[in-house]
Amino acid sequence: MRNLIFDIDGTLLDSVDLHAAAWAEAFRHFGIAVSPDEVRGQIGKGGDQLMPVFVPKERLERDRETIETFRSTLFTDEYLPKVRPFPGVRALFERLKAEGHVLALASSGKADEVERYQEIAGIRDLVDVATNSDEADRSKPHPDIFEAALGKLGHPAKGQAVVIGDSPYDAEAAVKAGLPVIGVLCGGFPEAQLGEAGCTAIYRDPQDLLDGYDSSILRRGVP
Repeated sequence: MRNLIFDIDGTLLDSVDLHAAAWAEAFRHFGIAVSPDEVRGQIGKGGDQLMPVFVPKERLERDRETIETFRSTLFTDEYLPKVRPFPGVRALFERLKAEGHVLALASSGKADEVERYQEIAGIRDLVDVATNSDEADRSKPHPDIFEAALGKLGHPAKGQAVVIGDSPYDAEAAVKAGLPVIGVLCGGFPEAQLGEAGCTAIYRDPQDLLDGYDSSILRRGVP
């Protein structure tokens, strides 16, 4: 399994609660009462898929861009400095590179956000390719971002790429793109939900995946 495509938020970075809080604060600013807990279950989708859950259609048509711009600035200024990597991220990527894997990041974040995420995770020098929102018309659970990553990886043959993500939206998008997916629990989604969405295997976090690498499908391939 040569090509490994990683989600970032909730998979490599402990950022899900922070994104939920930023969305809830942004919605409140525009008079939409939504709690962080309500938003949390939608994190993993991009703004184009998340906002329609909470914003009435007519309001969305009028204010979508204004709300998204406010939320993006708010997150960058107030919440991004609090984001930290999960344990084992750098060590996992070092091991994977040593084993000959090609490492990709598939994020629906803006290009500058994806750059900053790599710095926070301490993996910029280990990442081979990365996607951003400019490369996908639709965010997860649509497959666009993973298809963009596959394109950057040279369209590897079936069985030569796998997705690693924390949300059912990652799993749904991966399955639609024809990719197997490994789930991690550190993003806060229940194991049963990840399994139902299509995860082939589930680990606690990046450190657990590193510890279990020798017996994982990353090394042995999909049965």
